[in-house]
Parts: sequence; C-alpha cells; structure tokens
Amino acid sequence: MVFDKDNWQEIISALKKNKLRAVLTAFGVFWGVFMLIIMLGSGNGLQNGAIKDFKKLATNSVFIWPRQTTVSYKGFPRGRRFRFNNDDIKALKDNIPEIKYIAPRNKLGGHRGISNANRGEKNGAFSIYGDFPEIYFIKLMDITRGRFMNYLDIKEKRKIAIIGTRVYKILFDPQEEPLEKYIKIQGVYFKVVGVFNSKAMGDEEEEENQAIFIPFTTFQQAFNFGNRVSWFSLTSVEHVPVTKVQQKAIAVLANRHHVSPIDKLAFGHWNTEKEFQKFVGLFRGIRILVWFVGTMTLIAGIIGVSNIMLVIVKERTREIGIRRAIGATPWKIISNIILESILLTAFAGYFGLVVGVGMLELVAKGLVMFGSSTDMFQNPGVDFQIAIIALIVLIVSGILAGMIPAYRAVSIKPVYAIRNV
Repeated sequence: MVFDKDNWQEIISALKKNKLRAVLTAFGVFWGVFMLIIMLGSGNGLQNGAIKDFKKLATNSVFIWPRQTTVSYKGFPRGRRFRFNNDDIKALKDNIPEIKYIAPRNKLGGHRGISNANRGEKNGAFSIYGDFPEIYFIKLMDITRGRFMNYLDIKEKRKIAIIGTRVYKILFDPQEEPLEKYIKIQGVYFKVVGVFNSKAMGDEEEEENQAIFIPFTTFQQAFNFGNRVSWFSLTSVEHVPVTKVQQKAIAVLANRHHVSPIDKLAFGHWNTEKEFQKFVGLFRGIRILVWFVGTMTLIAGIIGVSNIMLVIVKERTREIGIRRAIGATPWKIISNIILESILLTAFAGYFGLVVGVGMLELVAKGLVMFGSSTDMFQNPGVDFQIAIIALIVLIVSGILAGMIPAYRAVSIKPVYAIRNV
C-alpha cells in the first residue's frame, strides 16, 4: 500500500544513502519556492504602498483646467486663451447630476516660491488656496486643531485660514496655540481657525502641509481675482465612472467658452480613476511576470528532481529487477518512486515556503520598527490562498517529477536487469 510503514522506511533509507545528492536536488525546489514567495510578497508590498498612497486622494475625482485652443471655432481663432468663471460653477451643477462634489479652486504662490505669508518676523513661502468646503472630501486631510471652512465663511467672505502643519511650525513657536491668531497673507490679515495634516505621502505630503486654505470668495476679493476660477476639482457619485463626469464637464465648459467639441487639447485634465486603473494594471502585469519567473525557477528545480530520480532508478536497476522477479507489482514500484519524488519535492518546497514567509514577516516588522511603513512599500506578504495553491502545486509537481522515472522503472524486465547489472 502507498502509506505502508515499510514503504516509507524504504524511501527514507534510499534518500539517506545519498544525502548530498538529495540535499542539492532539494535545494533547487527550495530556491524556486523561496524566490516565488519573496517576489510575490515584494510585489504585494509595492502594490499596497501605491494603493495606500492613492487612497489619500479620492480615486473618483478629476481635475480640469483651461489651456489654449488648437482649433478655430465660431469665428474665434486657434491659439486663444480663456478662463473659467463663477458662472461655470452653476452650469456644471445644473447640467451634470452625476457630480457629487464640485470644488472650484484658485491658487497663489507655492512652497518653493518667494515669501508670501508672515506672522511678525516669521515668514515663509506657502501655497495659498481659495477653496470651497468640498475640497475637504477631495484632498483628504485630518483637522488636528480647530475646524475647516464652511458655507457661512463662503457667504460672508470671512478672512479665515486653515493652515498646514508645516505652516504652523514655521509661523508659530512650539506648543503655541495658533487658533484665533492672525497671520498676514500678501498684506491681508487672516484669522487662523484650524490646522490640518495631509494624508498624502512623500513630497506631496510636504507640499500640502505647507498650504493655507481660505474661503474661495474671500480669495477672489482679497487678491483681485474678480470672478475667475483657475480650475475645477470634481468627484462622481457612487457607481458612476468619473470619466463620464469628466466628459460631460468638458462638454459643458467647451460650449460656454466657445471651444470646438473636437479640440482635445483646449482642456487639461487629470483623472485619478484612470491613474488608479493604470496602477492596478501595472501591478497585475508585475504579478503575472513574477508568477512566470517563479514558476520557471520552480520547474527547473522539479526537472532536477526528475533527473535525479532517473539516475536513482538506473542505479537501482538490479534491485528493481529482483523485486519484480519475486512478485512486486508494477503499482508497488511506481508508488515507491513517486512517493520518493513527492517527499523530496514537498519537503524542500514547504521549507522554501516557510523561510520565504518568515523573511517577509521580518521585513514587515523591520519597516514598522524603523518607521518606514509610510513609504511606497507596505505590508509585504502573501495571501493564505496563495500558500495553499503553492502547496498543491508542490504535491502535483512531485507526482509529475516521479512519473517518468517510475514508468522507466516498471519498464525494466527482471531477466534483463539481473543479467546486465
């Protein structure tokens, strides 16, 4: 029988006779599984980091801004520049019911520009944004002190400001209470009502935390922007692709500003949904490549096992012949060879799986320990389902690796084996 105790003792004894050969053969399978697990885990870590970074920005949002026309239309020449305005806000709301949040935006300065805000002798260069309250749901952030702006601030054109954590560190002393204090932005005083911390990562986090948000209407009035809108940030309602909102918004804006429907370059846009799908597609491709490379490495190890089993069969030709002569059935011979192959393959593969998973766990703990868990590498690891699949593949591989040697063994005729060996 396949699970007979004597069978297993015989198989283990056969492997012990050539320990070095067995170890070297097993190492090929071990290395194939180990590398497959490491590559899959690393790919998952990169994917998790990228997805986490994207989740800091609403993945159903689109940003649209005016550029320059490239097609003449209704008497207007090509090369014409145009601007969005406040009336566009109502037009978008009235004509596109699929919009969930609409945030017209204006901006002054930048965190790498010249100084544009100060408090006493302390000053710095910051990005100054004129916004509506909806931007809070598009540019995701945490309010660490005070509050964000509301529609009463918009209606009354209040001179209030919500500052980023970097702005607070630059303009205020450590432990100083910033709320209800005044800062001067390009010569205009604003009262600080809130402090926020961006949920973005890397350079984007630094840039956003050096930003100051003020009410959109206040921005237009204080800095002589009239009714100008620099760009729109839009999000779609659930189950509606933001690309649909983008297409409708561009059509509405093109009609209002006399831009040809076929002018594809008159509007700039950045679609987070499309970018997110690109990331997903990229990592899907990486996963396929990893599986291909890992599988090829594993197959190389399995071929090594099969070759070694053929050598073992050749070395044991006389023994197999004698066993056949005294009544051993072909199935008995086949089962012994296949079980030997499975034992070698499964043990080496399982060891590679355990070491690979252990290595990924150490890396994950190291990232947390050294404070690197906020970077583009997050929670490297493999799913339990993948581990189960790997084990099944190992067992099947062991069977396949032993098939050819096993049938080679039963093809040996007892008389030939005894006479020629």
